[in-house]
Amino acid sequence: MFRLSAVLYILVATALAGAAVTAVLSLGMMERWQIAGAFAAGCVLALPVAAVLGKKIYTAMKPPMA
Repeated sequence: MFRLSAVLYILVATALAGAAVTAVLSLGMMERWQIAGAFAAGCVLALPVAAVLGKKIYTAMKPPMA
């Protein structure tokens, strides 16, 4: 499950950090620390999202117990 979550983290972090940076830039915040903060927030927020998605996918792939 950890490997699945690690692969998902790469995808989710890219999406969330990109969305956060796009939102910051669209608000006219052009300072380096604001852009870096949005990127870091997206990466940190992606950790629990990837873990939850990984757990849900992993449990959905298990065969049903007879």
